[in-house]
Amino acid sequence: MSNTGGALSNWSDARREAARERLLRAAWELVREDGLAALTLRQLAKRAGTTTPTVYAYFDSKNAIFDAMFGQAAQEFLECKQAPYDVADPMQRLLVGVHRFFEFCASDVARYQLLFQHPIPGFAPSAESYAAAVAALGHTREQLAAVGIGEQRHLDLFTALVTGLVDQQISNDPGGDRWIRLADEAVRMFVTHCTSKEPTPWKPPSTRSRKASTASPRSPRRSARAG
Repeated sequence: MSNTGGALSNWSDARREAARERLLRAAWELVREDGLAALTLRQLAKRAGTTTPTVYAYFDSKNAIFDAMFGQAAQEFLECKQAPYDVADPMQRLLVGVHRFFEFCASDVARYQLLFQHPIPGFAPSAESYAAAVAALGHTREQLAAVGIGEQRHLDLFTALVTGLVDQQISNDPGGDRWIRLADEAVRMFVTHCTSKEPTPWKPPSTRSRKASTASPRSPRRSARAG
C-alpha cells in the first residue's frame, strides 16, 4: 500500500514539474518575441493554451515566474562558464571566457536583460535562483586570480568593462561585431593596468592651488614693472 502511495506521489510530482516546465518554456517564447515587459499571467496562459487560474496553480505571481526564469538563466550561464577550455594559458582562458560571455548574451537578449540588467520594477531574484549567478561570478574571480588580479575593485571594474562592451554590441550593432572586436584589446589593457605598479591616486587640488590656477594672469605691463 505504501509503495503504491509513493508511486502515485512521484507520478504527481513529475506531472506537476512537467506542467511547470511547459509554462516556463512558453514564458521564454513570449519574452523573446515581445520583450520582458510583455509577460503577464494572462498572456502566459494564452501562449501556453491554458487558463490564468491554472498558471496561478504553479506560480503565485508574475515575479515568481521571473524568479524561476532567472534561476534557469543563471544555471545556463554557470554551465557556459564551466564548460571545458581547450587552452591552458591563463590569459587565453580569460579571453575565451570573455568571448563566451559575448556569445551567451547576444544569443538571447531577453535572457541577458533579465540576468544583467534591472528591467522589471520590483523584482529581485530569490537567494535560491541567484546562487548559480554567484557561482558564475566566483568562476570569473578565479580566472582573474590566475592572471594575478585579486582585488574586489578590479573584479568590479572587469565586470563593468565587459558588460559595457556587451551592452554596446547588443544595443548599437546587433548581429555585428563592432564591439566584440574590441574585447581582446580591452581585456589586455585591463590586465596590464591592474598588474602594473599603479600611479599615485589622483587627489583634488587644495583650495589655495585652485585659486592660484584660476587667477587671471598678470598683464605684461605689470610683469615688466615687477622685473
